[in-house]
Parts: sequence; structure tokens; C-alpha cells
Amino acid sequence: MSFKHLVTTSIIIFFILLGIYIKQVIYQLPSDHKKLKVVCTTNIIADALEHIAQDLIDFDMLMGPGVDPHLYKPIEQDITKIAQADIIFYNGLHLEARMADLFEHMSSTHTTIAVCKDIPKRLLIRSEEHAQYFDPHVWFDPTLWNYAINTITATLQQHDPQHKKQYEHNKQLYLQKIKLMYQQTKKQMLTIPKSKRFLITGHDAFEYFARAYHCQVLSLQGISTASEAGTKDIQDLSNFIVLHKIPAIFIETSIPPRNIQAVQQNVLSKGFDVHIGKELYSDALGTQRTPEGTYIGMMYYNINTIIEELE
Repeated sequence: MSFKHLVTTSIIIFFILLGIYIKQVIYQLPSDHKKLKVVCTTNIIADALEHIAQDLIDFDMLMGPGVDPHLYKPIEQDITKIAQADIIFYNGLHLEARMADLFEHMSSTHTTIAVCKDIPKRLLIRSEEHAQYFDPHVWFDPTLWNYAINTITATLQQHDPQHKKQYEHNKQLYLQKIKLMYQQTKKQMLTIPKSKRFLITGHDAFEYFARAYHCQVLSLQGISTASEAGTKDIQDLSNFIVLHKIPAIFIETSIPPRNIQAVQQNVLSKGFDVHIGKELYSDALGTQRTPEGTYIGMMYYNINTIIEELE
């Protein structure tokens, strides 16, 4: 083989090997990751998504602070957001009552996930007013909300396996924070004497809270704010307050205060003065970028408010 031919062959082999090398390098480079588009209903679910997914997804929520999910009707903008989403997370258990048909209809073409779907039914509280439904306010028992967090995480991992470990890591950190919060708030709640541990609210959102924190809850409306409180309900609750000399009753950020104010006036007519305490968060968190705008911050706030008013 002539020297010239040898050089030519070597150059050809060099460029072939170089091409193979470049191809392998390019192949190994991470491709642009298209973020999942996620929509959720409540800001309670949104807070979980922020902790678990952080900046790995693009997500939007439908219901902000002070919004009552029981009565919420989707607007045209909501339908557009949902239609464009890869995953739709909603609470389930009939919390979003006026959107239930929409989610059922879209389940054939979209991934719609009720975050409460994996909670064992034996741990759920049956609705007294609607026997076919369970109480949807499960987040007030942190041990039950853990199930929802696991469901959210598993769904994200299934649809975005590339970040499976990161989702798991973030979830574990979040669960640890919730566990610490529950330990601290439960200890705080038990500082109130049992004879004073009565929580009187506008609607029945705190049954899981009562079970988790060993207190008794009474309310005017049922688990859905669509129900109406009657004169007898106000009378019965007023008599209970007078009998047990309960110092404070509570309004909620997501429902009008008129019914609780009616109870206060009725109690006053019986010669006893009951104070209306600061607002509690029930069906929605507070404003974003405030402590009450997070699930953990909301729980701390509610406990501190209850203790302040009842002790």
C-alpha cells in the first residue's frame, strides 16, 4: 500500500470514528424535557404539587383563596386549562360537586385523578346528610392527607419517570414536615381542657379534625355548604353553647358569616355572650406567599387560633 493511500485511508477512518463519537455524545446529551402540564382544583392540592414537583412541572389551579369548592362552577377559561392539561388532580369525594360530571366525562380522554381515591374507606367518615357520600375534608387529618400525597407522587412518577427519584425525595421531605406539624399541633390542642374542647363552626368541615385532635365539633350546615341552616338548627346550637358556656364560635374564610352571626345573636337573647373568634381556614388555604397559604401553615394557624379563643 502506497504512503498516499495509507494517509487517505487513515483520514477516512479518523472521520468515521469522529462521526461515531460525535453521534454517541449527542445521543447521551439530555434532550429538552417537556414539562408535564398539570391542573388542580384547590389550592390545598396545589400546595402539595409545589412541594412534590417544585419546578419539574407546569401547573395551574382553578380555585384560589376564599373559594368554596362545594359551589364552584367552572368557567370557560377553566375548561380550556383542563383540556390542555396532561393530568388533572381533584380532591374527589364529591368536594367539587358541580365539576364531578365534567371530570367523569373527561376521564376517557384525559388523566383525571381524585387524590383521595387511595384512602381506605374504613378511614373515611360517612356523610350524615347524604348516605352515599363520604366527608371530603380529609386534609384535616394529616395521616389521611398522606395518602393523597402518595397518590399525587405516584401519578407524577408514572407520567414523568425521568424524575421519579426527585419526586420521591421531595415527597419524603414533605411528609416529614407534615409529621412534625401534626405532632406539635396535637400536643398544643391537648392543652385545652377536654370540657372546653368544643369547636363550633359554620359548616361541617372539621369532623376529621375532631377525630385527629380529640375534640368535639358542632356546625350549622352539613358537609356541603349547599345545605341551608334552619331556625331549629340555630336554636339547638345556641342552647348547646349556653349550656356548656362555650366562649367562642368560629366563621370560615370560604363561607359567608351570616349564620354564625345569627347564632351569636340568639345566644345573646338567652343572656349569654359568645364571642365570634378569628376566621378559620376550612375549604381553602390563605393567600399565596403567606404562612396560611400553605397546608402546614394553615394547620398551625387554625390550631393557634382555636387555642387562643377557647383557653
